[in-house]
Amino acid sequence: MTLRLLEFVVAGNEASDLLPVRSAKLLRAYGARRGFWTVLDEGPVERCLALLLELDDGEWTARHVLADAGVENGRTEDGEALAHHDGWVYVFGSHFGSKAGPLRPRRAFVARFREDDAVAGTVPVHVVRNSFRLHRAVNDALAASPLTSLPPGKRVRDRFIVETLARGTAKAKRWVRRLTPDDLPLNVEAATFTPAGTVLLGLRFPVTEAGEPILVEVADVPGMFAAEPVWPRALGVYALTGVTPSGALTGFRAITPTPDGGYAAVIGSIDALGKGSVLLDDHPGGGDVTSRHVRFRLPAGEARVAAPDRHLLAGVVVADLAPFHHVEGLAELDGRPFYVTDEDHRVALWVG
Repeated sequence: MTLRLLEFVVAGNEASDLLPVRSAKLLRAYGARRGFWTVLDEGPVERCLALLLELDDGEWTARHVLADAGVENGRTEDGEALAHHDGWVYVFGSHFGSKAGPLRPRRAFVARFREDDAVAGTVPVHVVRNSFRLHRAVNDALAASPLTSLPPGKRVRDRFIVETLARGTAKAKRWVRRLTPDDLPLNVEAATFTPAGTVLLGLRFPVTEAGEPILVEVADVPGMFAAEPVWPRALGVYALTGVTPSGALTGFRAITPTPDGGYAAVIGSIDALGKGSVLLDDHPGGGDVTSRHVRFRLPAGEARVAAPDRHLLAGVVVADLAPFHHVEGLAELDGRPFYVTDEDHRVALWVG
């Protein structure tokens, strides 16, 4: 597959995820025929929203979008995944930590804003920091699942779980009761809403014992934004099979719905090489892995509940994206793939 490279400088930052603009009003305001949201992954969410736009004359441009999170300004970091639902754009934090740990409460957030609000002026963004409630729900679901997760390794457990508990206890943080010593650190990298209003969270880590990527279905995400919040519930845990190279570990990097009711995704390394990753110290087979564009389907309704192997989803490789190790976002639009890659201090959009 031949890809065309478009490069942008947006606040001197790198991009995560790629979400097609659905608002015709927003596209008209910019004189664009199409566009994508991306989230810049260094800084608070209100400073990390950007648009990549193809203008009516065929030229591409990038726009850094000003936003205001009110009392939550400056209190989040590491936005990783974008998803549409009911006129809102949702932004999911990684719920992870730095590459050497510990977990960071600032990354345990979900935010949302109305797409039409980006037409003019500063965009109001509603941020909900969940104080590890999502971490708890997903970990409980992983423990109850028939899937066997890859054990995290002693250094990962010490740096991400034990140290987080110690810091929280020393500061008398109430969220410590939502972590246990046996927990797995979560790295949320991908998200999409299903037609039923649930969210599929693609995890970069953990992976299964066989090294396959894990998907968690979560309910009640919009309820987090109610005056009296309803906290998310994990409904199911799935492994994507048949797409991981032999001997490798792969996690999710992006997910997007497809017109036929299925999903496309990018899978790849569980962490970046050469950046002091404790994950790769314990699991070196998860580093030197190139990205793959894959597709899968989620069984519907009763089939998802009743099937004996309901936790296994058969994947199909659409394209091997070698030599890329760091594809962070995917969109399929008008029969063409679009990818965004994590580059130093710039945004790289690849058009199929």
